[in-house]
Amino acid sequence: MTADELEAFNREHFPQVDHLGLKVEQVDDSSITISMTTRERHLRPGGTVSGPTMMELADAAMYLLLLAQIGPVALAVTTSLNINFLRKPEPGRMLAKGRILKLGKTLAVGEFSLFANGGEEPVAHVTATYSIPPKR
Repeated sequence: MTADELEAFNREHFPQVDHLGLKVEQVDDSSITISMTTRERHLRPGGTVSGPTMMELADAAMYLLLLAQIGPVALAVTTSLNINFLRKPEPGRMLAKGRILKLGKTLAVGEFSLFANGGEEPVAHVTATYSIPPKR
């Protein structure tokens, strides 16, 4: 699936995440970069981007990357997501850059780094596993 197809699929099937304003910046055979702009509702006291916001960004990135590989499968689901918070992310534009580590018949594993405001050092590192439903 192309970047435009992924965004359209996400809007149609998951309107509840429209508030994130996700944009597919780049997608190819094994990697993806998506962005979002954090707003006041995404912040913790003290002005840092919340952990749940970063987890939501990483989970969406893994889902969209998986769809780019296998096509529009709405019932693919997260089975595991591990996140390591590395630095305090300032509000603004966040990027999730990731790749598929393994794509099997029933499971896919990906790895992602999250970046804030054009920073060169990641603010979080994520691994995620998705379950792929059987073809009917």
